[in-house]
Amino acid sequence: MSTNDLVSLRRDLHRRPEPAWCEFYTTARLVEELESRLGDDLDELYVGPDAIASDHRMAVPDEAELTRWLERAREAGADEAVLESLAGGYTGAVAVLERGEGPTVGLRVDIDGLPREESDASDHAPAAEGFRSEHEGAMHACGHDAHATIGIGVAERIAASDDFSGTLKVFFQPAEEVVGGGKSMAKSEHLADVDHLFALHIGLDHPTGEIVAGIDGFLAVRHLEAEFAGESAHAGGHPEQGRNAVQAMATAVQNLYGIPRHNDGKTRINAGVVEGGSAANIVPDEARILAEVRGETTDLMEYMDRKARHVVRNAAEMHECEVSFGVGAEAPSATSDQALADIVADVADETAGVESVLERDELGGSEDATYLMRAVQENGGEACYVGIGTDHPGGHHSATFDVDEASIAHGVDVVSGAIERLGRRRP
Repeated sequence: MSTNDLVSLRRDLHRRPEPAWCEFYTTARLVEELESRLGDDLDELYVGPDAIASDHRMAVPDEAELTRWLERAREAGADEAVLESLAGGYTGAVAVLERGEGPTVGLRVDIDGLPREESDASDHAPAAEGFRSEHEGAMHACGHDAHATIGIGVAERIAASDDFSGTLKVFFQPAEEVVGGGKSMAKSEHLADVDHLFALHIGLDHPTGEIVAGIDGFLAVRHLEAEFAGESAHAGGHPEQGRNAVQAMATAVQNLYGIPRHNDGKTRINAGVVEGGSAANIVPDEARILAEVRGETTDLMEYMDRKARHVVRNAAEMHECEVSFGVGAEAPSATSDQALADIVADVADETAGVESVLERDELGGSEDATYLMRAVQENGGEACYVGIGTDHPGGHHSATFDVDEASIAHGVDVVSGAIERLGRRRP
């Protein structure tokens, strides 16, 4: 696959972003690329429910939302047979290349977009060059279109390589943005024999030409949904007869941000969605918070979760309301293994277009690739999260986010080179 082919694929994926568990067109398009580019070199291709442990999906949308996105994919011309296998939100794929005796190496790339509007400004390259999102209210604002493209490029490079002996598995993972897909792939049978795992992310405030050999600092995360139930009343005539669910919710939000920080490490909390009520003259009987807690370690995340639930329960009690908690998605912390980071650094030093190499950096956020990393490490293997620098005019998750497409080739070259080092053919 040429650089131009990779750019064309990335732009096609960028044009049709799909949110978590709705990556119907994306999965079908990747299947098409794998089958056409690799041909007989593709030994196994597991699609949809065959690629994941379905019982471990988290944060799956309702049936109406899944159906809406499935129909969009169908209208865009996605392969009908593939779409049938993905129905119900069983998206993603695992490609397997068997290249003789040697280690089993995995590469995990995520494929979902974000629920936000993309800029249509004239200086935003996707808008100016005709590949802005066609799905209003959805956007590839974090580079997952580039990640998926790099995954295709690496698979094709290894299929054609004379320097790799072993097995390559490329995990095209859905639902990262809601930390809902990593666990389902980590629990699948496909990860059980992986000796070395790479995951990657483009950008992260590193410029084009810079590679981070091993990223750490993943914050463990858990999503927390709280639903308040009170009693409605006429706000003017008989306010004393009501039990105000929005007042309970507002008290909870204010006090969530007052949870003490912890001496053992970083902790975070955010109430990202707060909603409730129906009219100005009705004491509201329903309200909802969707929040997240994070910690530098899984124990610190658990500390924040316990404190948050305590705050919410007491806010509800103060205003004589009931509260129930929904089960949210979550992901643990993880650490990149030094041995793999050293290989990435050595390869990056020799890669054309790479101008600087950082041995380590911290993510400062959360990622459900940690499920796969920890699963491999707990089985006695090694895992490493690699940063591929790219110039991005807007920050991650912003309306003007974009990638410097030259960095796609850097990602393919560095990751393929590291995989080849692990499975180098011996004379």
